[in-house]
Amino acid sequence: MSGAEDLEAIFDRFTNQKNPIFKNRDVMRHTYIPERLPHREEQYRTLAQVLGPVMANETPSNVFLHGKPGSGKTAVTKFVLKVLKDHCEKEKINMMFSYINCQLIDTSYRIFAHLAQDLGKNVPITGLPTDEVYFIFKEALDSKNTVLVVALDEIDLAVKKSPDIFYPLTRINSDLEHSKLSIIGITNDVHFKNRLDPRVKSSLTEQEIVFPPYTAPQLVDILVERAKEGFHEGVVDDAAIGLCAALAAQENGDARRALDLLRVAGELAERQGDKKVTEDHVRKAQEVIERNTVAEVLTTLPIQSKVVLSAIYRLSVENPKEEITTGLLYEEYCSICAKIGLEKLTQRRVGDLINELDMLGMVSSRVVSKGRYGRTKIVSLAVHAEEIRNALEKDYRMSSLLRHE
Repeated sequence: MSGAEDLEAIFDRFTNQKNPIFKNRDVMRHTYIPERLPHREEQYRTLAQVLGPVMANETPSNVFLHGKPGSGKTAVTKFVLKVLKDHCEKEKINMMFSYINCQLIDTSYRIFAHLAQDLGKNVPITGLPTDEVYFIFKEALDSKNTVLVVALDEIDLAVKKSPDIFYPLTRINSDLEHSKLSIIGITNDVHFKNRLDPRVKSSLTEQEIVFPPYTAPQLVDILVERAKEGFHEGVVDDAAIGLCAALAAQENGDARRALDLLRVAGELAERQGDKKVTEDHVRKAQEVIERNTVAEVLTTLPIQSKVVLSAIYRLSVENPKEEITTGLLYEEYCSICAKIGLEKLTQRRVGDLINELDMLGMVSSRVVSKGRYGRTKIVSLAVHAEEIRNALEKDYRMSSLLRHE
């Protein structure tokens, strides 16, 4: 069989569905918004009540949604806004909404430009003063005679880049004659509001909705409902669903994690030509997801972080039984910088990078007492050394270093 024939045989399996697993694969993605949101009734009803004044052509309060990743904040927001928009159209009420992911659109300029574009104005990606872009957006909004609800997902990332972004947005209604604006702020950072400018804090967080993590039984309910839509009947073992829920519950009750596990488990069963999705597929799916996540994080790290990680990797491989102190690590870091021609950072800044890598789950660090010699930090890898090496080799600056070990 030629290479082309081999590929055609693979594609034919999906076309002919000789061994069907999925009924609708997209249902198993966390971006899909179902008709029901189990165990989030209280949250979506509260959000609907906050936004209810739109139906009377009045300005809703700004509202702040917070909870850990995968707790349903984005799904609830999109669900409520879709139903509200449909209801407004039915009642002939002029209402619009814009959803912005601040992980992708994270500066004042880009946020105002995106909002202006949603209102039908073409704004260049760069080149104008931010004040002018804001003015274009404000004038476009006032010309629409509407209520605009702006949902800012991962709002904390935008504040980090542009601390003053929300001052004009929270004051805009006093400058509008014919339209109104309301903000939904969504964040995983429960301490985010404490870092806001006091002028913004009171108006942006007028109301708050807390999203607790899902429990394992709640995740089972969510997965059962999605499996009914996403898989053919009888394909998924109850034990597989239970395992997905249990694994995700261990990680702060992340529903996205549970859905990804079940979807990837289904894809593995499909590739292997199996007729059922079992616990074994789920365990293999967990390995695949973790491997992909680590690779994605590592390949997108800045060069200085990669050098710090490379130093930890080299010390771990060369002397696996020796504890890696920050002093020893800094010496190795400086050595690597010299070899690849990179300007070295101070030891304090390298310490900050270690903390960032710790938060990303790439390394583990702990402070230990050395008696009269004071305290020091011990650092170790939190993922397999081979995964670190594979990711670092994709960076041409690091790959030459690793090849000469």
